[in-house]
Amino acid sequence: MSQPIEIWINPACSKCRTAQQALDEAGADYVVRRYLDEPPTVAELTEVLNRMGLEPWDITRPKETHDAGIEIPKDADHRNEWLIAMSANPMIIQRPIITATDGTTVIARDPDTLDSVIP
Repeated sequence: MSQPIEIWINPACSKCRTAQQALDEAGADYVVRRYLDEPPTVAELTEVLNRMGLEPWDITRPKETHDAGIEIPKDADHRNEWLIAMSANPMIIQRPIITATDGTTVIARDPDTLDSVIP
């Protein structure tokens, strides 16, 4: 039995609302995680990044990262510092992040990417 789709959202984000609407229109079984209210742990972020094949700084929001005063070098030696900063400051994480039933994980900010994970 497959797991439901999981979507990490900020309800104030138009891209997140668009993604939820697309999931609703598709009749998808999904779970919403308001990641600002329930920040992901370092382990969860590591798992998501591994599924996407990305580094922490690849999925951060530059303006919010700057506004939060986060100035960590973008290299392997500082990867864990990034993960800790992202968990402590979830507003810097790009959104929406969707994990499909097959484990595929994407940042669904454009229609093609969104379509790739909707059943």
